[in-house]
Amino acid sequence: MLFKGRGAQINPKNPFLNLHIERNTPEKTQFIFIEPQTIVHKIDSPDVGAVYSLNPYLGCEHGCAYCYARNSHTYWGFSAGIDFETKILIKRNAPYLLEKTLQNPKWQVAPIMLSGNTDCYQPAEKRFQITRKLLQVLWRYRHPVGIITKNALILRDLDILRGLAKHRLVRVYITLTTLNEGLRQKLEPRTVTPKRRLKTIEALSKEGIPVVAMIAPIIPGLNDHEIPLLLKAAADVGALSATYTIVRLNGQIAEIFCDWLKKAYPMKAQKVLNRIRQCHDGKLNDSRWFLRLRGTGVLAQQIEQLFTIFKERYFKGRTLPPWNLESFHNPLFA
Repeated sequence: MLFKGRGAQINPKNPFLNLHIERNTPEKTQFIFIEPQTIVHKIDSPDVGAVYSLNPYLGCEHGCAYCYARNSHTYWGFSAGIDFETKILIKRNAPYLLEKTLQNPKWQVAPIMLSGNTDCYQPAEKRFQITRKLLQVLWRYRHPVGIITKNALILRDLDILRGLAKHRLVRVYITLTTLNEGLRQKLEPRTVTPKRRLKTIEALSKEGIPVVAMIAPIIPGLNDHEIPLLLKAAADVGALSATYTIVRLNGQIAEIFCDWLKKAYPMKAQKVLNRIRQCHDGKLNDSRWFLRLRGTGVLAQQIEQLFTIFKERYFKGRTLPPWNLESFHNPLFA
């Protein structure tokens, strides 16, 4: 049986704990306030294409069954499974820490990516508004920011995003995984529908806010056949560019995803897993830089060729405005 409204169907044992409490049924979401010492983190991964990341929350109610960030929840004493979706850590001092960071005389300006290990516009944001407060700080300092989300809640902050876009200080990356609402409901149970994501891209684009469509993750046997349709749909509503990643089941994600797949699509589960392995040298995960996101082998090459052909067809002549790194200033000395 597939638990409605949750991606993970199990709570695997935390590898850092000896005690394991079995919770294999969904629970009501809990919000846990934390006050970290730092909020902006340098990204050392050479294949990500960003310099800094900032996560206002840890854990994510969206509950995407494939989410690579699930493993990070174990560092906080929780499970990467159901706990990741139901124990949401709220960094309530994030705006203060961001401002202190930007005031450091040694700070070197480069785009800060919201988020990386969570969705900064997940349902908790509607209540706590930490992402909005962060954007207000970034706007005051005229600091560049990238935003990754699959939630239409971002449109609430158009008043700030317009100003950032006018000064070439923002790019928005909207994740498009499928146009199949039935698949979306099972795979990404607490996200907005594909139609609303496309409407979000359209609304942002009409306001002059540059949008990149993240066709991700591509899961061979589930959504790879949708690549041309996803690219056309994104281009039709104004996205300026597109990129993709192939799913990789790192750490405990393999156990969580395999369990979900066998319950959600039992007749095709083995076929999907075999195709994922074809993209990662016979394994479900590949941690090597660059290869981990695009895969290796014949199937991965076919996916790359399909994506390239249709991106060139639908996005020909479109370019992203260059980042503005010159407008940064400290308003205290303005």
